Amino acid sequence: MDNHITCEGGLGDDLVHVATAPGEARLVVINLRGATDGLDAVQPYGDPALRALRGPDLSVGPEGGAFDLDGFFALHPALETLMPLWRAGQLSFIHAVSTPYRDKRSHFDGQDLLATGSANRDRPDLDDRSGFLNRLVACIPGATLQLAWSSGAMRPLIANGPAPFSNWSPTTQLGLTEADIGLLRHVYGADPGFALALESAVLSEAAQGGKTAARSDAAFVARQLVAEARIATFSIDGWDTHAGQAGIIASRFRQLAQAILTLRDGLGPVWDKTVVVVVTEFGRTARANGTGGTDHGTGGVAFLAGGAVRGGKVHGRWPGLTDLYAGRDLMPTADVRDYLAAICHAHLGVPADLLSNFVFPGASVACGLVAA
Repeated sequence: MDNHITCEGGLGDDLVHVATAPGEARLVVINLRGATDGLDAVQPYGDPALRALRGPDLSVGPEGGAFDLDGFFALHPALETLMPLWRAGQLSFIHAVSTPYRDKRSHFDGQDLLATGSANRDRPDLDDRSGFLNRLVACIPGATLQLAWSSGAMRPLIANGPAPFSNWSPTTQLGLTEADIGLLRHVYGADPGFALALESAVLSEAAQGGKTAARSDAAFVARQLVAEARIATFSIDGWDTHAGQAGIIASRFRQLAQAILTLRDGLGPVWDKTVVVVVTEFGRTARANGTGGTDHGTGGVAFLAGGAVRGGKVHGRWPGLTDLYAGRDLMPTADVRDYLAAICHAHLGVPADLLSNFVFPGASVACGLVAA
């Protein structure tokens, strides 16, 4: 059965999408909504300008409990549970990346640029209102994109486009207990259609109650990828850390780490065929503000995880923290769409010309991010 599932939890218009495709390779894209601070996630403690910009509380480096990665960068302490993946060569980072979006620093515009995969720098007049996920599916022979479940009637931008698309919005609440759900999973497990309908209903119930969390999204995605799905996206909200960043971002990082590890555990042996990409709409200011936070910026960081990743490396060209974009932001040295295109080419086998001309217009296709 070919399925594309969307789940909306009231925190964004495209929390979970799952699409089928031929082959065994799996791709998961996690979108961190709110602009994650890449300088706090993967801390360039070896850059002598960092401490003057960040003060004593942000991007604390190994002396403050962060985990050294390569003698220059360190991983935020709250991401500690991901260190075994780093040591196993199943985790990498790409620093100083961004979409083409510049200067206006609007979450809504930045998220739209990320969802469309567009080269447009000024979101209000997007060249294409289709989403990169839909266009990617359209480039894979035998792949299908069907919106089998949605808690809202709006078509999510990331899934909009030429590939077939349908929508169903549930209107009833089931009131199922965990025991009820376990029994139904046992009964329906042998039938893909019934199993899908159950999982959709369970997520609908959670979303309508405001209970959908990154871990449950990740567990749902893992179950679909172990079955017939091959491509998935979901979102984690809450990264807009204008004040009190140290405490807020630690909680968010633990949530992200939990989601990645839930994917690994749920995928089992399929993890070796999986690439997880973690992206955000833009980075945050290099300098901390007066309320212990950071403001909307430009350059940021992306994560790569999975058994199919060539891990243990921080990719990208580091620009330093003395030459800041607009005098305030980490200078982006690469387009995050280049890396997404490279992964879709090397891992999913999508032709490079389709990626650079259609899926991510104007992007180049780099190499070496996934295992051969």
